[in-house]
Amino acid sequence: MLEVASEGSRAAVLQKIQRIAAGGKPRTLDLFAGCGGLTLGFHAAGFETVGAVESDPIAANSHAKNFFGNLQPRLVTAHADAQDITRVEPEQLLQRLEINEPQGLAIDVIIGGPPCQAFARVGRAKLREIADHPEAFLKDPRGNLYLRYLHYVAKLRPVAILMENVPDVLNYGGHNIAEEMCEALSVMGYACGYTLLNSVYYGVPQMRERMFLVALARELGTAVEFPSPTHWIQLPRGYHGSRQVALQTVKQDLFTGEMFFIEPPQAEHSTCQPAVTAEQALGDLPPITLHLEGKLKRGARRLDVPVPFPRPPRLNSYARLIREWPGFEGPSELFDHVIRCLPRDYAIFARMNPGDEYPGAYAHALALFEERLKKLSRRMRKKLLPTSRAYKRLYKETVPPYDPGKFPNKWRKMERDLPARTLMAHLGKDGYSHIHYDSDQARTISVREAARLQSFPDGFVFSGSMNPAFRQIGNAVPPLMAKALADKLLVLIRRANVKKTRDKAFDCV
Repeated sequence: MLEVASEGSRAAVLQKIQRIAAGGKPRTLDLFAGCGGLTLGFHAAGFETVGAVESDPIAANSHAKNFFGNLQPRLVTAHADAQDITRVEPEQLLQRLEINEPQGLAIDVIIGGPPCQAFARVGRAKLREIADHPEAFLKDPRGNLYLRYLHYVAKLRPVAILMENVPDVLNYGGHNIAEEMCEALSVMGYACGYTLLNSVYYGVPQMRERMFLVALARELGTAVEFPSPTHWIQLPRGYHGSRQVALQTVKQDLFTGEMFFIEPPQAEHSTCQPAVTAEQALGDLPPITLHLEGKLKRGARRLDVPVPFPRPPRLNSYARLIREWPGFEGPSELFDHVIRCLPRDYAIFARMNPGDEYPGAYAHALALFEERLKKLSRRMRKKLLPTSRAYKRLYKETVPPYDPGKFPNKWRKMERDLPARTLMAHLGKDGYSHIHYDSDQARTISVREAARLQSFPDGFVFSGSMNPAFRQIGNAVPPLMAKALADKLLVLIRRANVKKTRDKAFDCV
């Protein structure tokens, strides 16, 4: 008998719905959790986080520190242990975390964003197989992570599911991954829907487009909806074009029977607040200029060195939210406010105009080189030829080595009066994608500034040194985006519960 059709699993879902209807907090498990952007948003919306699965040890440690740091030491250690989802079974995970309820009753909501790298080699047939036979992934030597995600759903029978991924999953290797996941989840007893949302429309000072998929147990008797935007901006052409390309693919696929796509909610200029800008997000933070004074050296950056705030300015609503986030209030001094040592490039950063990308930076670098070459020639009292050692050394010390025709987006200077562009995990490599808008500081953004642009509160702690912290932030779902989704999900669950409670009362009359 199929697990998805068993009366026992349906009874477990109904029991969890009744517990939530009686006022219990929905209990959340975060798969592929990273440092906890999704977890934080659900925590802020009133969900109870009971565990996470994350394979990166540093990110797992960050997650444990922030969400389980007040538990007994052995439990903190258990939550901080990195877990390979292809090796740990749901029942083993619950046992390690000392969650003593029966497996089918322990988790109400599963959230997370499984990577899609190997998905196209699996496709619909394998997803249907895992839906019908939850152990089928064991027969697949590729150990596909989406199959493991579905395996956890089949075993834990959550009331609701939220998945996140990049827009490319709508056409990845010829597959619409979101549609195929919805097909599998539908077989397993869920009402499903997916869409594209941009975090800038939900109060995040960053234009970040992602696919979100929601699945609700059919026992809830409610349809999938997505949150209405609260903020508005005219997206740059690149973002608008990328969305249209992805959505055009979906609309074409509708003719072949793809049924689960939901049109993105529209932001209205007349009713929404203006988008949060980079300056609103970062303007109250202490300026960094030590690098311009020759006091910043290469090497690892510790994150636990406090930096005093300047005299408290009049805070805007976003800065106040990030400083005063309930449960993650910022300390009196700022931490993680560290930057990269990039001495060749400070003068280029200072000259760049807002919105300049690498071709603009390269042009500034060439102009700077010519100025320095003239000064050096005057000092040496001779014209320096391109073949000379001094010429080559000066060129190397002034001009970045990348071809501007091949790397147009490698650098970018932020605009102070606009939200930031998408933060990526590549921040852990160099940070040139987000050069600070303040030319007087002439630098890339700090770890804490990256966290601010992702909407992490100042009291959120990142484990490791600078590079891993940047990577954790770039990989995360913005917590404010996650909270908007969690708020809507809770409304859908509660709405269904109210209806069920009312219907039950009428049945008793």
